[in-house]
Amino acid sequence: MQKYLCKVIKYNNLASLGIGGLIIFISIVLIAGVAASILVQTSTTLESQAVSTGSKTKSEVSAGVSVYSVEGYAASGEDISKLAIMIRPLAGTEEIGISNSYIELSDTNKKVIFNYSTSYYSNPDGLSSIFDANVFPELGSQFGILVLEDFDNSISQLNPVINRGDKLFLCVNITASFNNISENIDVWGRVVPEVGHVGVISFRTPYNFVDNVMKLQWNM
Repeated sequence: MQKYLCKVIKYNNLASLGIGGLIIFISIVLIAGVAASILVQTSTTLESQAVSTGSKTKSEVSAGVSVYSVEGYAASGEDISKLAIMIRPLAGTEEIGISNSYIELSDTNKKVIFNYSTSYYSNPDGLSSIFDANVFPELGSQFGILVLEDFDNSISQLNPVINRGDKLFLCVNITASFNNISENIDVWGRVVPEVGHVGVISFRTPYNFVDNVMKLQWNM
């Protein structure tokens, strides 16, 4: 009787499975690394944008100018012919260029935009009356500057820049711009700086002009 011998060959698939798992693991690590890199880059960009936005927002909120007072001049028997608008920077202001700022003013019938004229500038010492100074332009679309306080000498004729502690008058020729302003008239406007809050102008002229120089608006 003939005998047949059979040999069973077993195949080991464990090595193949191990290599496949290693490939999958490496792929996951690579994908995680790429994702982490993108997240870090995105967070850095967002942080940079947030800092820039915060800085601009802080400047817009805390910077600007305040209208401290408005004084008018009317010769005896006449209407108001000159305005002197005293401004000062807000506490959070670093620097504001007056050359890049402007004034809006209206007597409810007409509105005029005023820009700074370098031809009308004064930094006096012991001036008796601001309305005697040569700082009221002949053109009705310009304003001049009369410096009151400037401890660091930042306000110059060609490049007037105000910062903390400075005070100055913005001087307007009302005769040239509005042909004077009479009694009991509402006047409003704004001093618009290059950055930050605007200074608000709002007052009503007196019923009778008793004095030549009158305080029309003031803030405590």
